[in-house]
Amino acid sequence: MLKAQYQRADQIISFSTRYSVPAGLASNIFDASVRQGVDPELAFRLVSLESDFNDHAVSKTGALGLMQVMPSTARLFEKSLQNDQLFKREINLRIGFAYLRSLLDQYGGNVRLALLAYNRGEDAVWRDLRAGINPGNGYDKSVLKGYAGKGTLQEQ
Repeated sequence: MLKAQYQRADQIISFSTRYSVPAGLASNIFDASVRQGVDPELAFRLVSLESDFNDHAVSKTGALGLMQVMPSTARLFEKSLQNDQLFKREINLRIGFAYLRSLLDQYGGNVRLALLAYNRGEDAVWRDLRAGINPGNGYDKSVLKGYAGKGTLQEQ
């Protein structure tokens, strides 16, 4: 137990340093990703690209918060969610990583396709795949550059 706590703290400090974010934010991202079974390395890459670690980020398409979650997507996970709740760090991370994990499962662990669906929408990716078109738009390459993980944590 103590060893696990030290490992967690060491990883959080490492992410905090690498991404130049406060330890509290690094801890929130780390813990939320682990709870959903998402590799923290992938999680930090995604939050960095989506919002540059800005809790109050708003995209031109209406995606909100750290994970740039669309309110309609968020309501699939929490029916009564109000848009402004997506600016609350814990809620945004919980829903964002739950959605990413569902995409990883849906695409059979294919991290590239899951990320493209996260960015472009599931319908757009499926439409391209059915038409024999590469659904890539460069987003996946931006997130995955140098990434060797599997997207999910190994079952313990």
